[in-house]
Amino acid sequence: MSALFTPENFFTLLMLVALQAVLGFDNLLYISIESKRVEKSRQAFVRHAGIGIAIFFRIALLFVVLHAVSAFSAPVFTVGFNGVFTGTFNVHSLITLIGGGFIIYTATKEISHLLSVENLEGEHKPGGSVTKALFWIVTMNLVFSFDSILSAMALSDVFAIMATAIVISGLLMIWLSDYVASFLEKNRMYEVMGLFILFLVGILLVTEGGHLAHIKLFGFAVEAMSKTTFYFVLAVIVITDVIQSRYQKKHK
Repeated sequence: MSALFTPENFFTLLMLVALQAVLGFDNLLYISIESKRVEKSRQAFVRHAGIGIAIFFRIALLFVVLHAVSAFSAPVFTVGFNGVFTGTFNVHSLITLIGGGFIIYTATKEISHLLSVENLEGEHKPGGSVTKALFWIVTMNLVFSFDSILSAMALSDVFAIMATAIVISGLLMIWLSDYVASFLEKNRMYEVMGLFILFLVGILLVTEGGHLAHIKLFGFAVEAMSKTTFYFVLAVIVITDVIQSRYQKKHK
């Protein structure tokens, strides 16, 4: 037990918490959007409970991945259509593809909704099922956490250290979730930016899943978007949105 409390493990824990925090930002955006579907008085509960439940499942997923990582990479089925579409899918690629596709669908639906509505102040009609919102928050939290768990395994092989990092980062997410939701509520012009960031995250996951499945479309392999490209595009989106909003205020 004393071997756990070493300077090396403490430094690793800090690195893992920082990694979870960086990778969890887009998750907070999704949680904020999903929580708006329920009554306003229940939104904070949905955010906190969803993240709390997800912490438990993240630790369970970490345990499963540590002990059965080969099962996630083993081929499940292969698809081939005469050079038009080919791919060999495993559990990891399927989770990433389905999760990324759902995020793209959610972001596109919300953006379309914002464009079609006439009264932005009254476009949200909360009253959705709390159970449904919790289900999607926990499910997407697991999708977001899959890659962070694999990244964590590259930094440490000590279950206690990784589980502690998940708990700490989860508590930070619970604390930050209200601030993110409040910021988006008070600064509606940044809501579209958040949706496009989610859309970008969906593309990142789909390309990564396609790469893991060795998908080829018309003979061209699907390449995973690099994290460097992702953060560069993310920075461009944020800077553009900030400059555009300031320009609009000056123009008015």
